[in-house]
Amino acid sequence: MSHVSDMKILFSRLCSFKNGLPTFKHGRTFSQNVERPPQPLPKESVTPLPPLSEPMSNLPPVVYASSKSENYTTEVTTLSNGLRVASEKKFGQFCTAGVVIDSGPRYEVAYPNGICHFLEKLSFGATHKYPTRDVMLRELERHGGICDCQGSRDTTVYATSADSRGLEAVTQVLAEVTLRPMLSSEEIEGARQAVAFELETLSMRPEQETILMDMIHAAAYRGNTLGLPKICPMENVYKIDKGIILTYLKNHYTPDRMVVAAVGVDHEPFVEYVQKYFVDMKPTWHSEDSDTFKAQTDKSIAQYTGGLEKEECEIPLYPGSDLPELSHVVIGLESCSHSDPDFVATCVLNMMMGGGGSFSAGGPGKGMYTRLYTNVLNRYHWMFNATSYNHAYGDTGLMCVHSASPPARLHDTALVIARELANMAGHVGETELRRAKTQLQSMLLMNLEARPVVFEDIGRQVLATGKRKPPSFFINEIEKITGEDIIRVARRMLSKKPCVAARGKLSNLPSFEDIQSNMTVKNDTSGRRLNFFRA
Repeated sequence: MSHVSDMKILFSRLCSFKNGLPTFKHGRTFSQNVERPPQPLPKESVTPLPPLSEPMSNLPPVVYASSKSENYTTEVTTLSNGLRVASEKKFGQFCTAGVVIDSGPRYEVAYPNGICHFLEKLSFGATHKYPTRDVMLRELERHGGICDCQGSRDTTVYATSADSRGLEAVTQVLAEVTLRPMLSSEEIEGARQAVAFELETLSMRPEQETILMDMIHAAAYRGNTLGLPKICPMENVYKIDKGIILTYLKNHYTPDRMVVAAVGVDHEPFVEYVQKYFVDMKPTWHSEDSDTFKAQTDKSIAQYTGGLEKEECEIPLYPGSDLPELSHVVIGLESCSHSDPDFVATCVLNMMMGGGGSFSAGGPGKGMYTRLYTNVLNRYHWMFNATSYNHAYGDTGLMCVHSASPPARLHDTALVIARELANMAGHVGETELRRAKTQLQSMLLMNLEARPVVFEDIGRQVLATGKRKPPSFFINEIEKITGEDIIRVARRMLSKKPCVAARGKLSNLPSFEDIQSNMTVKNDTSGRRLNFFRA
């Protein structure tokens, strides 16, 4: 008997079983059915199922997404107390909603550093409406929801994704966690233990990016705003208490510093829910004199200082790996804010520098033709990492390159990176510029396919400017960038004093003056290479 016949008989039995018809009662019936000759199939058909070109019977009609301009328009409403509500329609049954707050470590100058680190651990805990974290999570799970809280140096984001039919419940949860947390002594003690455990594990992990980013910001903005630590210092773990946290929340979680945003919802009902739970219901710290209360926040502008920040220590090894012990060095320059006219050109330059790890598998779109790969990682075998980063804030920016190598090669590593930064002001090839622009445009559009990314983009833009520029605006701005723009932006950055952060065994680290002298822009910008292939 053919395979096709066997499949036909099996399929017919399964259908009969599904419809409640007893296909066989005894073992003998099965053998009798097997011996039956198969029914002939229609011509040019190999299965009794209908072809894919025909709709399945007994199924609801398919609803397809349509591309309409109104579906990609961000609507913004400002409520009576200054709270901004932003939303955008998006096809699908689920939505992402959250609160973006102008709050972060840069505003902790008058507080013990580490409050925002504590707030991340305390997020989505007990509130006046939900007596425990489990009760709140069960409410979200009723609508298939998940939640998260993440903070950067100047922004804190509370976000949830859930079925859009549960939008009111999601909005209430967001209002409760941001404005009406209980902050019980048990929760604060649990957050204290979580922070202490995280600090302990950070020192035991081979990955150094988290610590190094704190160090390079401390070197770039020494003692002010963005130079304040994002990671809670160990000496502050037992200083931060409920009173300090409530004082910080009262001054920084104010309506004028918040944006409630959502993607995949209708704007009008969302505004009504925000009005009901964020405005009509008062926060935990509300009192009779709240109407006359004036928030005390740090409004100082970031002051770039440059300089050196280093820590002599032993970097843990990767378990089960043949990688040697590494030392890390980060060299940075002040770039520009996200509102600066040179912001897009700086992003293209950062893509042009690119980089990554020396053991990348490569492949299209992974940046294997960027400068840090072709000029650094492919030339110097002792270089294990060279990655470019660009951090943009409301009043400044920081572009830096993180590199790693064995301690004996740290001197050469620092000078190679310094020279490559200096070469940014040299000739810009037409092919590499085109590649960097295309890669940046592709990355922008691919990231914005994810609903949570669109939510965060809306929240951050509305918080900074009061409106959202569409992706097409940035695509066009990227396309306008020329080689002259790249050289001009690079020369602007190289005119400032650099900042350096190093961690590991640093006996071979060159002096700050040596690093700075190798970053001097000379009239000869032909891209001279240093030869470090010594034994």
